[in-house]
Amino acid sequence: MTAQDVEKAAVASATEAPSARTAGASTGHRALMALLLIGNTAVISVYMGAGVLLALQAAQISPDGKVAALGTVTGVAALVATLVQPIVGALSDRGGRRGPWILGGALAGWGLLAMLADLRTVLLLTIGWCAVSAALNTYQVATSSVIPDRIPEKLRGTASGVVGLGIPLGAFLGPWLAAQVAPVSLRTGYLLLGGLVAFAALLLTSFAKERRRPRGRSAGLRGQLTSLGSALRGRDFRWAFTGRALITLGYFSVSGFQLYIVQDHTALPAGLSPVQAVAVLSPVGAVAMAVSTALGGVLSDRTGRRKPFVAGAAIISAAAALLPAFSDSWTAMLVFAALNGLGFGCFMAVDLAIVTLVLPSASDAARDLGVLNMAQAGPQIVSPLVGSLAVSVLGGYTGLFLVAGAVAVLGSLAMLPIRGVR
Repeated sequence: MTAQDVEKAAVASATEAPSARTAGASTGHRALMALLLIGNTAVISVYMGAGVLLALQAAQISPDGKVAALGTVTGVAALVATLVQPIVGALSDRGGRRGPWILGGALAGWGLLAMLADLRTVLLLTIGWCAVSAALNTYQVATSSVIPDRIPEKLRGTASGVVGLGIPLGAFLGPWLAAQVAPVSLRTGYLLLGGLVAFAALLLTSFAKERRRPRGRSAGLRGQLTSLGSALRGRDFRWAFTGRALITLGYFSVSGFQLYIVQDHTALPAGLSPVQAVAVLSPVGAVAMAVSTALGGVLSDRTGRRKPFVAGAAIISAAAALLPAFSDSWTAMLVFAALNGLGFGCFMAVDLAIVTLVLPSASDAARDLGVLNMAQAGPQIVSPLVGSLAVSVLGGYTGLFLVAGAVAVLGSLAMLPIRGVR
C-alpha cells in the first residue's frame, strides 16, 4: 500500500455515483479498508488482551470472588461505553470531522491503560476500566463511521468482511500478547496493547486524511442528545439493533469468562496452564473466524444477500455450544473455539453491511451508529450477570453454554423481519 493509494482513499466519497467511480478510486477504497482493518485489529486486541489481564488482576484482588469482581468491572464499564458511543457520534456528526475523535480517543486510552496495573481494589479497577472504555469507544465509534462516510453501498459487504477480519486477528493477537507478558508484568501488557491503538490511530489520521464534511444540523448539544433515540423509530433499524444485541449477548456470555471456563470446567492436558490454554484457543478461533469473515463478506456482495449468512452463523454457534456443554475435555473446547469462530465470523462478515444499509439518516451516520453500537456495548453490561446466573442456577458452565447457543439463535431470528436487506 503506497502513500498515493492512501491519499486516494482520503478523497473517496460514499455519495459518489457508481458510474463516476474509477479504477483509481477503487484502489483508494481498498487502501482505506486496509487502514480500517489495522484500526479494528488494534482495538479488538486491546479488548481481548485486556480481558485476560483484567481476569488475572481481578483474581489477585479478590481470589474468592473473582467472577463477581470481573463481572462488576466489565459490566459497569460496558454501561459507560453504551452512554459514550451515541454522544460522541452525535458530536462528531455535528463537527464534521472524525479524525480528532479517532486520535484523541486512542491516545487517551493508551495513557489510561498505563495506570490500570497500579489499581488494587475492585472499585478503583472499575473506575479505571470505565475511563479506558470511554476513551476506546470514542475511538471506535469515530472509526466505524468512516465506512458509511466514505465507502459506497455496493462495497459495504466487502468492507464489512475486510474490517471484520480485525476481530479474529485481534482475538488472536491480544490474548497472545497478554499471555506472553502477563507472567512478567501486567503493566507492560497494558502499555503494549494501548500502544497498538495509538499507532493505528496515527496511521489512519495521517495517511487517510479526510475532507471536512458538512456540519450536522445545528440543533445544539441538548437537541443532539434528545434526538439519540430517533433512530430506533425505523422498523428495520430496530430489528438490526435487536439481532445484534442478542448475538453479542450470546458471544460475550461465554468469551467474558473464557479464562475461568478453562480453569474450572475444562480438563486441561498436563503442563498446560489456564493462561496458556487461552493463548492456544485464541488462534484456533481466530483462524476460523478469519476464514468465514473473509469469505462471507465477498460472497454476500456477489450474491446480494445478507440474511442467509446470519442464519448460518446462528446454526453454527448453537451447534458449537453443545460440545463443551456436555463434555469437559480439552478437545471439546478446541472444537468449540473453531466452530464458534466460524459462526461469529460469518455474522460479522455481513453485520456491518446490514447496519450501514438500514441507517435512518446519512447526515447522522455516526450518531445512529453510536445508537446501534449500544447493541454491542449493552449486552456486555448484562452478559456478566447472565453468565453468573447461568453458572449458578443452571448447573455450572453447561448451563452457560446452552444459554449462549439459544440466544444466538434468537438473534438470527430477529434479523429475518428486516425488509431493506435480502
